[in-house]
Amino acid sequence: MLQDLQDNTRILSSSKLQESEVRIEHSLNKNEEMFRVRRRNTVQQSLQKLGLRCSVDEVRNIALVGSGGGERAMVGLLGSLVQLDKVGLLDSILYLSGVSGSTWCMASLYQEPDWSTKLEAVKDKIIQRLSGPAVSWGDAFAKLKKYYYEKDIFSLTDFWAAMVVTTFVKEIDERTLTEQWNQQSKDPFPIYTLIDKQFKQKKEGDPWFEITPHEAGFSLTGAFVGVSSFGSQFEKGSMIKKQPEIDMLYLQALCGSALADGEEILKFIWQKIKDLFEKKKNILEEMGKEDPDPSIDKCFQVILDLVDMNLCVLDGKDPSAYDKSIRTTLTDLAGGITQLIFPEGKLDLADKEAAKLYMESYSTDVCNNLSVRFSFWPFDFFYSFCRCIFQWIWGRKYYFLNNMTAKPVPIPLLESEMRDYIDAGLLLNSPYFSVLRKERNINLIISLDFSDGDPFTTVKEAAKMCKERNIPFPEVIIPNGHSEKPKDFYVFKGQNVPTVIHIPLFNVVNCGDDIEAWRNKYCTFQGAYSAEMITDLIEVAGKNITNNKAKVVEEIRAIIGLPV
Repeated sequence: MLQDLQDNTRILSSSKLQESEVRIEHSLNKNEEMFRVRRRNTVQQSLQKLGLRCSVDEVRNIALVGSGGGERAMVGLLGSLVQLDKVGLLDSILYLSGVSGSTWCMASLYQEPDWSTKLEAVKDKIIQRLSGPAVSWGDAFAKLKKYYYEKDIFSLTDFWAAMVVTTFVKEIDERTLTEQWNQQSKDPFPIYTLIDKQFKQKKEGDPWFEITPHEAGFSLTGAFVGVSSFGSQFEKGSMIKKQPEIDMLYLQALCGSALADGEEILKFIWQKIKDLFEKKKNILEEMGKEDPDPSIDKCFQVILDLVDMNLCVLDGKDPSAYDKSIRTTLTDLAGGITQLIFPEGKLDLADKEAAKLYMESYSTDVCNNLSVRFSFWPFDFFYSFCRCIFQWIWGRKYYFLNNMTAKPVPIPLLESEMRDYIDAGLLLNSPYFSVLRKERNINLIISLDFSDGDPFTTVKEAAKMCKERNIPFPEVIIPNGHSEKPKDFYVFKGQNVPTVIHIPLFNVVNCGDDIEAWRNKYCTFQGAYSAEMITDLIEVAGKNITNNKAKVVEEIRAIIGLPV
C-alpha cells in the first residue's frame, strides 16, 4: 500500500497550496538542500584529513543514527560523538538522527551554537547538569500548568514532559527547534523521529514521522508542514488557528515516550500523580489559598483515594476501602445528599479488561461529580489527565492534512482532524526510515545501538520492513550466538543499497564477559544516573568508536570508490 501511496503522490502546484505551509512532494526542503551543499565542503575537508582525497562531487552522504534506550541512549550517544570528534570522523557526518533517548542527547547538544567545534566543553557541561540537582517541583508544576493552558489540546505527553522527562534531563528547555537551528552553522543536520499512532495500529500507510529544523511530516509519503506550524489547526491545507511552536522539552517527551507503553508505566504515572497531589501545601500556596475552604481538602482526599483505587486495581488488590471513602466524601461535599455515581458492585479483578473498563467508568463519574464544584487549577488538569489516561492519549495534535482534497494526497492521510504521535521505538527503535528517504541519498549509515535486549533487533527489523516496502537495504545475517555475545563492529552491504555499520553498545570487546552486568546496571527505566555512572558509560561507548576508527575509514573509502 505504501508503494501505491508513493506512486500517487506528486507535487501540488495549486496557488493556494503554494501559499500555505503544507508541502506535498518527494523532495527536500530548500533550506535542507542549501545546508547539504555547505556541509559537503566540511565533509570533504574532513575526509582529506583522514587520508581520503576526493573532490566535492565525489563526497558521499553519511548518516549517524542513534537508537532509543532512555538515559542509557542519551549518555551513550554523547560518548560516541565525543570519540568521533577525537578521531576526526565527526565532520564527515551529514545527518544525525535519533529515536527516544538519543533525541535527548541531540536536544542538549544543539542548545550550543556550533557544538561540534567545542564538544569536549559541551560534554562537560551536559555531564555537570545530568549529575546535578533535579528540576524543582515548583518549576516542573509551573511548566505543567503552562502546557495545560497555552494550547488547545492536552495529552499525557505534556505531563510526561514536565513531570518525568525533567527528572532525566534535569532542565526545562523552552527554546524551540527553530530558535536552536538559527544559531547553528557547523553541525550535522538533526532529524528527530516519531511515528503516527493511528497508522501503527492500522498497520498500513506511512507511520514514519520526522521533525527537522525546517519541517515536520511523513518521511516516506512526502507530506510536510513548517516546523513552527506543527500542531496548529489546518483546514484544506491552510492554517486556521495558530498554536505555539513546540519547545525542546516537549519535543523530547514526544520522541521519548516509549517508556509509556504498558501496565508498569501506567502504575508509574498514577504514582506520579499521587506524589503531585500529596504536595497539597505547595499546591495551595501556588493557588494563593493558605487557609482554604474545607471543601478543597475534601476534593484532594477524593483525588488521592481515586488514584489509590486505580493503583489497587492494577495490582489486583481489593479497592473497596477507597470506594467507600470516595462515596462518603462526595456525599459530605453534597451536604449529606447521596451521590449517584457509578453503582456499587463487585469488581472482577481476575478479568483485567473488565476491571479496566470498570475503573474507567468509575473514575469518569467521580471526575464529573467533582468538576461541578471544582473547575479550576489544578483540579481541571486532573480531570483532563484522567480522560487521557483512560483513552491513552499521547502526543495529540491538530492534523495539518485535515480535509485536504487535492487528488495526490493519499486518502488514509485525511481521516481525522487530529492525530496522535508517539515514540518511534514502539515500532522500530532506530531512525532508519528518516535517513532512508530516497531524496536524501544516503550511502553509509552508522548505527549506534543502545537498545535493551537483543542488540540486533533494530537492524534486522529495518531490513525486514525495507524488503516489504521495496526500499533498498542490505541483507542482515547475524552469526549464531552473537545476540548474547555481540562484537563491537558489524558491516552489512550489497549492490545498490546503502552500507550499514552496526555497533552494539555493550559487547565482548568493551565489556569482556560482563555484558549482562553492564546491561543490568544501565536499565532503560530507572532513576537518573550518578556522575560516576555517566562517566563510565561515556567511556564504554567511546571505546566502540576508538577501537574501530580504521574500519569506519575503510568503509568510507569503499563507498567513495577509492583504491585500498
